[in-house]
Amino acid sequence: MKTTPVFVLALLGAAAWAQVAGVRRTDLLRHDSVVPGREVVQVRVDVDPGHGVPRHTHPGDEVLYVLEGTLEYMPDGQAPVMLKAGQSVFIPAGTIHAARNPGTGDGAGIATYIVEKGKPLIKLAK
Repeated sequence: MKTTPVFVLALLGAAAWAQVAGVRRTDLLRHDSVVPGREVVQVRVDVDPGHGVPRHTHPGDEVLYVLEGTLEYMPDGQAPVMLKAGQSVFIPAGTIHAARNPGTGDGAGIATYIVEKGKPLIKLAK
């Protein structure tokens, strides 16, 4: 397993990457899906208190299971979803959303994505 800072993709003609402070990702799995053209990607995401990921989308569905602390998911046009350890959320493909740790302790989750193979996992929303 490899632990790296979470990166988000900003499409400005060519791909550019920016580090998100207070958020770390541990790559757990990347495997071809039985669905042609799709792959399964699983990561552990650790979010420091008061930090988060800006508005973004994924080229496929996301399922997040919270391991510790509290994580808030904020899908555009919907009420925020507050999750505690042991709870999950489903984010449909293409849904613009942000996420953050509103608590005072560490937050962590396992994110599983079923996405289009060869596309960037995360795309910043405009």
